[in-house]
Amino acid sequence: MKKSIAVGVVVGLAAAVIVVNVTRKKTSVEPIAWYGMMPHPYKTEVRSGVERFEQETGVRVLKVVGQQWTQDNENVNVEALSTKGHKAFSIYPGDPAGANALFAQLRGRGQIVVSYGAEPDLPTPVAFTVATDIKAAAMTAAERLIEMMGGRGRILNVLELVTDINTKKRDDGIREVVARYPGVSIIQTISDMTQVSEATVKIQSALAARMDEIDGIITTGYNPTIAAASVLTEWHRDPKRKQIRFIGIDTGETVLQAIRDGSIDATIAQNPPGHGYISCLLLQRLLDGWTPARDYQFIDAGIVVVTRDNVDSYAAEVRKITDGIAADLNAKYLRPPQ
Repeated sequence: MKKSIAVGVVVGLAAAVIVVNVTRKKTSVEPIAWYGMMPHPYKTEVRSGVERFEQETGVRVLKVVGQQWTQDNENVNVEALSTKGHKAFSIYPGDPAGANALFAQLRGRGQIVVSYGAEPDLPTPVAFTVATDIKAAAMTAAERLIEMMGGRGRILNVLELVTDINTKKRDDGIREVVARYPGVSIIQTISDMTQVSEATVKIQSALAARMDEIDGIITTGYNPTIAAASVLTEWHRDPKRKQIRFIGIDTGETVLQAIRDGSIDATIAQNPPGHGYISCLLLQRLLDGWTPARDYQFIDAGIVVVTRDNVDSYAAEVRKITDGIAADLNAKYLRPPQ
């Protein structure tokens, strides 16, 4: 019988590392370790893909979550894990340059790494990144918002963490699209929101200050998207207020319900379960002797635009994308063992 350990402590760390749902025998070590930077809804969804991988393959994965969204915290935690006998790691790069130093260290020890969720600086020691094409997703969102605005108007650009390596790419993509439309402008950019409550206050303040000027809102992070959905649900209850078009990212229940009742227009569903599932599937193949088809490959895990038309069926679309990538791994991204 296997024993379930709810919480474990990684010895030798300055601060505890949260270990969740680890199933193992005391005398064995999981071949693959998955690392999430800190508790966050995105990491929870990624972990669900890791769990699917475990269920389908029977390969056990150590699942570890750190305390801070920083490269320094990741370095300390992962370096400690690397001494425990794990052969392969699925890791979100906390910093595009700093992560490469960690990846190179692991590779020098003969350990395999696949990056997920964000792309490290290139060139990189890792052979694969499994992630959303961040800039392309933000550009898709911006195009949809401008279309909903009728090709004209002023946008409130709501970013999440400027320290996250994906935020600048999203901002760059939005600005690139806006520059194509002479009748469209970004009236204000607000950022640095680590909690839904913080994002709510900042969005409410922006609306109160410029309610007659804002025609559309775009959010490209989970917390501001949840906050904006709640704020706009309340805003649009008053028929005297102007209709503000909106598109966000991610699919919390608050967002989905706001789409269902017409309070907001749309959101971008990423594929976090695919980030976890595919990264672990790659690690399994590499451990089994398969080799990368090229020195480095970015695997776009895909997006789905969620509107009222597909709000109750988009998850199946996302799963289909994951299954398609998984089916193509051997032929498209790998070479068989010699």
